[in-house]
Amino acid sequence: MRIADWPEDERPRERLLKLGAASLSEAELLAIFLRTGVAGKSAVELGRDLLGRFGSLHRLFAAPLDDVAAVRGLGPAKYVLLQAVIEMARRALAEQIQDRDAMSSPQAVRDYLRLSLGARPHEVFVAMFLDAQNRLLGCEELFRGTLTQTSVYPREVVKTALRYNAAGVIFAHFVPRHKMRVMCHEPFCFGGNPMH
Repeated sequence: MRIADWPEDERPRERLLKLGAASLSEAELLAIFLRTGVAGKSAVELGRDLLGRFGSLHRLFAAPLDDVAAVRGLGPAKYVLLQAVIEMARRALAEQIQDRDAMSSPQAVRDYLRLSLGARPHEVFVAMFLDAQNRLLGCEELFRGTLTQTSVYPREVVKTALRYNAAGVIFAHFVPRHKMRVMCHEPFCFGGNPMH
């Protein structure tokens, strides 16, 4: 059955307008993104199929073009649209973080790092450089590893922190398909003396 034939209060677009986006399931949000289904499947059913195939929104967002395009009803155009939406979300989050003291919350740090690092196929070591009010000065991938390891050189970390004149540093070690480890160090010390 087509979504247009559903009762109005069950249609994803109408529910979003009435109740807000947070009230929709992941499949319903994907249906709004997809706009149409395929022969024999509504957009919501196609959304459920995508979640079943990839396992989660995160894995769908990280999937390469070939995997997404292999799904009937999707192709390069939908993949490009999906990647554009993800990048807009990343940039909006980065703006939000730069506009306020968002790095004082561990959850905000994790959310930012998950969004910005989640699609990486390899290990990375990232440093977030903060000013005295915990505002983000910059976030850099300092070291990139293989599928199983990454090497970190303290000298390079210190040089980059000095370049930013950072009052605080948050380190994150991201390993694909594992939990991210986030370590906060404030104030950042070099040679026993805090940097101010």
